[in-house]
Amino acid sequence: MLEALSAVDARRWAVLTRAAFAARRAEIDALNVFPVPDGDTGTNLYLSLDAALDAVRTEHEKAGLLGAASLEQECTAMARSLLLTARGNSGVILSQLVRGFAEAIAASGQDFADAATIADGLERASERAYASVTRPAEGTILTVARAAATAGAAAVDRGLAAVAEDALDAATEALKDTTAQLPALERAGVVDAGAAGYLLLLEALARVVHQDGTHVGERMEVFADDSMRRRDDWSQAGGVVAPMGATGGSPTGEGDLVMGGPAYEVMYLLRDSDDERVGVLRDTLDALGDSLLVVGGPDLWNVHVHVDDVGAAVEAGIDAGRPYRVRVTHFAQGGGADQAGRSKPAASVSVVACAAGPGLAQVLAEAGAQVVESGPGRRASAGQLLDAARAAHALEVIVLPNDGDTVMAAEAAASAAEQEGIALHVVRSRTAVQGLAALAVFDPTASGSRNASQMSHAAAATRHGAVAIASRQALTSAGPCEPGDVLGAVAGDVVIVGADLEEVAIDVVGRLLSSGGEMVTVIGGADAPPGLVESLGARIEAGHRDVEVSLIEGGQPHYPLLLGVE
Repeated sequence: MLEALSAVDARRWAVLTRAAFAARRAEIDALNVFPVPDGDTGTNLYLSLDAALDAVRTEHEKAGLLGAASLEQECTAMARSLLLTARGNSGVILSQLVRGFAEAIAASGQDFADAATIADGLERASERAYASVTRPAEGTILTVARAAATAGAAAVDRGLAAVAEDALDAATEALKDTTAQLPALERAGVVDAGAAGYLLLLEALARVVHQDGTHVGERMEVFADDSMRRRDDWSQAGGVVAPMGATGGSPTGEGDLVMGGPAYEVMYLLRDSDDERVGVLRDTLDALGDSLLVVGGPDLWNVHVHVDDVGAAVEAGIDAGRPYRVRVTHFAQGGGADQAGRSKPAASVSVVACAAGPGLAQVLAEAGAQVVESGPGRRASAGQLLDAARAAHALEVIVLPNDGDTVMAAEAAASAAEQEGIALHVVRSRTAVQGLAALAVFDPTASGSRNASQMSHAAAATRHGAVAIASRQALTSAGPCEPGDVLGAVAGDVVIVGADLEEVAIDVVGRLLSSGGEMVTVIGGADAPPGLVESLGARIEAGHRDVEVSLIEGGQPHYPLLLGVE
């Protein structure tokens, strides 16, 4: 049994965690509250860590440190690499958890991690995870990380093994409780998927401390089996699953631009600060406006917010440290303005867009976007988005995630891009139809900030729906469904359970058009029968003669039809 972890032990911890993610990723993916197999939290965790380990190995080979790096060098390199390889919201939060451990090891000044250092790492990991989400929710990985940190701190006097064991036990109980803490999880009878992944990381730590090389994932296996039983119980009891697209992954804060929202975009870098003052800054800016992003540390932070009161946003930065490279854009001005009100010349602006299918990729590329392949099971990492932004060769880049679970990765890419002098603006398009609507209003002669504003407005104004095939028995908000039933959703909520793809789609389109609209977009998926898209388009045109119809063979998985109304 170990009393402290060396650099070799830390590498073993990471490799053992990767093996656990690989072995259990399908079960974590299955912790999905909707009966369509589009959840990929486990896959994102595995791919994020796997790529980060490869990146660290390459970095150490180049530096001549392979097998000889110190504990601090190993952990710092892992935290830095993981931020860029992070896929999905779960991967980004994992990067912040690892960063917490790296900070604790650096603060200890030792080349080993004893009980106190690991307990400190658990606490810092929890704090970093909470800080990565603007509006944190309980019943997620955040709750489990905090429970582990509290238990670890209480066990320091009993040694490293006690810290690891007590943290694991507390996390296990906290994971069990997540089902009752979030309505979406309770309705589906599952535990939080991201939190289940963190449990594997803690179990791997316990294995390393006990020098036990057996398989990691025994705790997770209990939850996976129990989740299937809970689903059956809920189905028999008349439970209702959550809206389409919701999963057991950790939620993120909102903040999309909307008409009538804040008039100014404020961005600056912040030095000479600390986590406490940055926390106060984050709270202050959150109260002042929206689209808030404060990332970085320990000696440099990147701040982005949309506000009406520019002076208050900058003063908050002065209170927190030393802001510099301050940039202010007034959304009402075509070319933007600096903080003195002088007009700025339009910058060279490009667009990076994520695509879940080959047809969507072709449409986006033809519209001038740099396309990144991204979809369930293979979502783009922050590093891939950053590479695409570099390849665009523009001073300013607009990123369209086109998927709610890629937004945090895009924001992480924006933070890294700032350090390279690339202004990367994230338009929070959460569906393909919103991304297409946003791209349609892109103006290459306008500034990146101006484009981000207009494209965000277009995305937010696009009502969206989807048609999918149920993969398992469940009760939806529109009634019970069986495997093979056709499910129609509007704005993420199931509104109809039927038997025919085209008939369900016509119902969904009717609901989307109930409050008006000028254009309907129909995107056919990989599983759409031949001729479905064309037949549906003809019926929409016949029934709504004042509406323009756009048909796209998107090739996306899981959803035979994606629908949008502008």
